[in-house]
Amino acid sequence: MRGRSPPDSEPVARGPSAIIDRMFDVLVYLYETYWRPDACPDAAQLHRKLSAVGFERDDIRDALNWLDGLAAAAQSVGEQTQAHSLRVYTTDELAQLGPASIEFISFLASAGVLPPPMREVVLDRAMAIEGGPVDLEDLKIIVLMVFWSLGEEPDALILDELFVAPEERLIH
Repeated sequence: MRGRSPPDSEPVARGPSAIIDRMFDVLVYLYETYWRPDACPDAAQLHRKLSAVGFERDDIRDALNWLDGLAAAAQSVGEQTQAHSLRVYTTDELAQLGPASIEFISFLASAGVLPPPMREVVLDRAMAIEGGPVDLEDLKIIVLMVFWSLGEEPDALILDELFVAPEERLIH
């Protein structure tokens, strides 16, 4: 997983992908620091705490705006999608996600750990990322944040899939 806290002495990277990476660093920090979203302080206090540990104001703003969108998406998606429905991706979704991310979402859905309503929230939040195709590692963070926002803990096998590099997995 990405670093837990902001770098103290690294130069600030520029460009869209660096901005997205720093936003994801804030999200990972929130996940690792707060067990559930309702454990987070109010937005103003959270902004101050994140700033105090070294995150930049723009990165905090981007992450908190992304989380606001996550909360809205989680509330608006109902159980209208049937369990055995086929998801057809739009051209924009295919371009934004790329083959590796689509395969990963399909894997989670077929394993029964990403039900259709959650899948739609993952897709909504992935489409909200600006700057081109979403990296597979970033998509994994999005999946984790969707579980987190719903107060659900993914099982150990899913956590392993989300955060352990394939070459580091032990086969039992």
